[in-house]
Amino acid sequence: MKDNDPAAAGTQPGAAAPASEAQAAETYALVTRGIRVSVRPFFLEDQSQPDERQFVWAYRVRIENQGTDTVRLLRRTWHITDSRGRTQHVEGSGVVGEQPQLHAGEAFEYTSGTPLETPSGFMSGAYHMVLTGTGEEFDVQIPTFSLDSPHQPAVLH
Repeated sequence: MKDNDPAAAGTQPGAAAPASEAQAAETYALVTRGIRVSVRPFFLEDQSQPDERQFVWAYRVRIENQGTDTVRLLRRTWHITDSRGRTQHVEGSGVVGEQPQLHAGEAFEYTSGTPLETPSGFMSGAYHMVLTGTGEEFDVQIPTFSLDSPHQPAVLH
């Protein structure tokens, strides 16, 4: 939670949101240069206060090295957009206080969260990584994922 990162609220490596407290959405996944990032967001009803415009989500991230080279995650960048179109740009070192190194076939998982003042939104971003053997740096895209809650009014077309 360094960096005053709203995308790190309630951060716990290796912990998933309890099913009784969270409403799970679908899993989003994207592969960049042999690194697969999958994200599963959860709306946290018990931590949200809709009457006070406070809506909270957790998201479980899995980063898998499907390539042949060892990589290290150096930094993250998040773009968090609410349903009014307001976007927060968040940058920081590593994830959940770590800069994980992933050998071929290894994976790293963590859970983090974010609050919004609206009942829906979406997040996207990138992990800035380095090939440990050569020092080459590159970005791995995080799939855009939806932050939906049961408090979002239905829109009929």
